[in-house]
Amino acid sequence: MSGPQWVPTIDDSKVRDGAYVPVYPKGVGVLLVRTDGELFAIANKCGHMACPLEGGKLEGDVITCPCHDWRFNVRSGQFIDAPELSLDTFATRVEDGKVFVELKEA
Repeated sequence: MSGPQWVPTIDDSKVRDGAYVPVYPKGVGVLLVRTDGELFAIANKCGHMACPLEGGKLEGDVITCPCHDWRFNVRSGQFIDAPELSLDTFATRVEDGKVFVELKEA
């Protein structure tokens, strides 16, 4: 069993404030989101029927799923209408202008 692994994704400049970018480090669907200057990473699939969130609408800290209007906080991954449900979140860091995402390996 190995531990967490930092995986490079895209240039930090490609994630504009108030926007998101889908990336696939090691085949894992991740949505990089920058809001209020902070960078977050959440799973790129809704907890309801796994619809890709990359077609959703981002308003502040909330992304709305394009399939069934489920809303998630991009900072915590929590489902707005039922906080006991949440998306996977990933730690991020920027190094030499590149965004790294921490993946947990089994």
